[in-house]
Amino acid sequence: MDLSLTFFLFAVPAVLFAGISKGGFGSGAAFAAAPFLALVMDPLTAVAVMLPVLMVIDATVMRPYWRKWSWPHARALIIGGLPGVIIGAVALSFVSADGVRFMIGLIALGFVAFQLASQRGLIPISQRRPSDLNGGFWGMIAGFTSFISHAGGPPAAIYLLSARLDKLAYQATTVIVFSVINAAKLLAYLQIGLMREGTWLASLSLAPVGIAGALIGVWAHMKIPEKLFFQLTYLFLTLTGAKLIFDAIT
Repeated sequence: MDLSLTFFLFAVPAVLFAGISKGGFGSGAAFAAAPFLALVMDPLTAVAVMLPVLMVIDATVMRPYWRKWSWPHARALIIGGLPGVIIGAVALSFVSADGVRFMIGLIALGFVAFQLASQRGLIPISQRRPSDLNGGFWGMIAGFTSFISHAGGPPAAIYLLSARLDKLAYQATTVIVFSVINAAKLLAYLQIGLMREGTWLASLSLAPVGIAGALIGVWAHMKIPEKLFFQLTYLFLTLTGAKLIFDAIT
């Protein structure tokens, strides 16, 4: 794998962005790194490079959020998420690189659409405590989309938003959930041969950037309003998602 200047020009800001999102903003925008990297490399390689980096970020932010999560909600998402990872692994063997580009691009645009719709009240959020079955369903979707493109944040958000958790509990719950799901994904990635020597080297070179982003995210969780951060995220995802879909169909 060629660790060129072009690679780092795309990878460093993408990984920094992912670290900040996972460290302080509920993981929602973290998967933006994979679509961005897929603009300059094979999309399967992009998701493989990002997984160890995301796991390093998970480990970095675990301590400040330790046991501040809502375990009943985390447990429901994890129980559903693990089968979702298996479904993702099976589905990935049937699609081409362009198919993965298309799916990642579609997920990116779908995430933006979900966020805009929820902000405008077009997606109703239940006032009742969501059931474990509900959490298991959205966990399965999160496991699947996380496996394909590290995009488990939006499905998990649908469930967690309905739980009406406070900001700290919401953030901490995403940390423990995706720590478990990412560990399961690594086993699956190894099994299907996505993790290669060059992939590990690229991940290792980006790990310090991920750690820095995670620490900034933890600090920002208490200090910086989310509005501007997510406005830039939505623009970023819309542009990269549209470009990936265009590349896939042309």
